[in-house]
Amino acid sequence: MNRIFIILVCVCFLSFRAETVFSPQIKKEVISTLHAQVIRQADSALLLEPVTVTASRASRSAGGIHDFYSEGDYWWPDPAHVDSPYVQRDGLTNPDNFVAHREAMIRFSRVIGSLASAYTITKDEKYARQIIRHCNAWFTDTATRMNPSLLFAQAIKGRATGRGIGIIDTIQLMEVVKGLMAIQFSKAMDKTSWSFFQQWFSAYIQWLETHPYGKAELEAKNNHGTCWVMQVAVFAQFTNNKRVLDFCKDRFKSKLLPEQMAADGSFPLELRRTKPYGYSIFNLDAMTTICQVLSTPKDDLWSFTLPDGRNMKKGIDFLYPFIKDKSKWTFQQDVMYWNNWPVAQPFLVFGTARFNNKQWLQTWKALDHSPEEAEVIRNLPVRNPLIWL
Repeated sequence: MNRIFIILVCVCFLSFRAETVFSPQIKKEVISTLHAQVIRQADSALLLEPVTVTASRASRSAGGIHDFYSEGDYWWPDPAHVDSPYVQRDGLTNPDNFVAHREAMIRFSRVIGSLASAYTITKDEKYARQIIRHCNAWFTDTATRMNPSLLFAQAIKGRATGRGIGIIDTIQLMEVVKGLMAIQFSKAMDKTSWSFFQQWFSAYIQWLETHPYGKAELEAKNNHGTCWVMQVAVFAQFTNNKRVLDFCKDRFKSKLLPEQMAADGSFPLELRRTKPYGYSIFNLDAMTTICQVLSTPKDDLWSFTLPDGRNMKKGIDFLYPFIKDKSKWTFQQDVMYWNNWPVAQPFLVFGTARFNNKQWLQTWKALDHSPEEAEVIRNLPVRNPLIWL
């Protein structure tokens, strides 16, 4: 019975998993670059206990103990009226906001990413067992699990108990999903656990598609709309949801690329922000991740080109010179975290896999692969390229 299950899962998995394939040489270079760091981080992760949303509760949250809660980053108390609704200061993060749930989810993502990367290299079952332990805490254990919805994310005191833009917080779950896929056929994984994990993400996809918050975020014109498609594509791949995968492909072609990229390959909506450099990098990372996940030989999003010539290679060609040498940046400097970018951006390694541009790979190899600034980590959801290969 178990052999039949594994065969069926293999067939289904291979039917829906369609990603840009890394050449053996590029894969070898990526592994060589990250090997020592991966093992070190994974061995540390073996010692960590699961921490989920139930470990902390925000007094301002309108949700329950199993509900993820976060607060709008750029919203602050009104100095003239202390008890009045918060006021916006775009680009400036309020350090007194509740971030415990966001930190727990990022920690979860980093733990799973490290463990899965180590498993990819070593095939040591101890890493797989720890992944399942943490995922059980987040998705199946009734005492500690998170509800598969985001009703109370990016709340604003006195204005909103939650907002659709908070959905961007769950891009951290992408590497959790990729980590589970990396250990799918390990001895540690059983069909019951796999089914529970798929059910959680199926429920979350349904919420993202049907709730007004999810619908609003899908229609966002900037990186928020990109990140809806990016994470939903990964979750749909995990749950074998072909309908949603096809929708995400169409969304990239009909909305994201034509409405966000300018003729020169830049993203004007990001360049208008108070952190144009960081947001431009973030959106390009997200766009290329979509291409990495959804491209097939018959439907290659990397090569999809609009009638006026806009495509993903043009996007990389625009931003790459400013990654290689930030001093060449001709736009406004970011109001915060200017000195923390760039790091080992995934668009460099994903782009190399598709276009075999070794210069991009060499730049990626030379950048920081283990940043510690919280804002950088938060906006770098692809931190473990080994599990995306």
